Amino acid sequence: MDKLRKTPEATVSRLPPWIRVRLAGHGRFEETRRTISELRLHSVCEEARCPNLSHCWGRGVATFMILGDVCTRGCRFCAVSKGKPLPPDQNEPVRVGEAAERLGLRHVVVTSVDRDDLSDGGSEIIARTTIEVRRRNPGCTVELLVPDFLGDEKAIRTVVESAPEILNHNLETVPRLYPRVRPKASYKGSLRLLQLAKELRPDIVTKTGIMVGLGETRRELVALMEDVVAHGIEILTIGQYLRPTRDHLPVARYVPPEEFDELKEIGEALGIGHVEAGPLVRSSYQADAQFDALQKHTSLRT
Repeated sequence: MDKLRKTPEATVSRLPPWIRVRLAGHGRFEETRRTISELRLHSVCEEARCPNLSHCWGRGVATFMILGDVCTRGCRFCAVSKGKPLPPDQNEPVRVGEAAERLGLRHVVVTSVDRDDLSDGGSEIIARTTIEVRRRNPGCTVELLVPDFLGDEKAIRTVVESAPEILNHNLETVPRLYPRVRPKASYKGSLRLLQLAKELRPDIVTKTGIMVGLGETRRELVALMEDVVAHGIEILTIGQYLRPTRDHLPVARYVPPEEFDELKEIGEALGIGHVEAGPLVRSSYQADAQFDALQKHTSLRT
């Protein structure tokens, strides 16, 4: 069947029972919140209204969002503020490194807003953040979730040469939906970025993520996964699109858990090293476990 099963129109506005967001803060939640606040940092967990915030912060885990909290793009799925951002904070990489040290993180995820206003797209500060995190917390692994830098190969090289273990850049959706979902981005350009990262540093793990529930078909998802394999991308995350506000794109359908299981099976059968799929899966959600699963899979193959 080409088309994914449709959600009845009357139920699209209601969350289905399989999407259960954990709201209660627990464990290290307060310590994580306080560290981010005291060091004047941003977390994509807050800015993008991630449904897993309480769970992750309770584990002492957060995804740091650098280069400010205002994005120069206007993607219609994203809750991050759009507009004219402030000049970059040159001391931000040092504070991210300190936060990683305070929280004792073994896996640090750093992302950023799009900074099309900067000549290097913010790549120099992203690279310096990798270096500072390692300097303050040498035992941790670093995952960078980067923008597309408008295809600037020099910017991509700058980031890759800072030697993160994982270079992540999200495709977000299938190519047919790009004009509606990512109007300023290029599907082929995003694939090229990930391929170039691997060419520049063969030992780097490349990763991407997509949302479902925006109107894509099963055939389009399989074709996307084939592209992921063809470009040497080793980790793929698949999660349900959740509408942040009424001003954002509506949900076309809620994908049931069994379909996520099917997509995981298809992707790994095609040759993707690890597929993390589920209604509340996000690119950085339990990223350390995704990396561990890939390493285990790789060791079993060898």
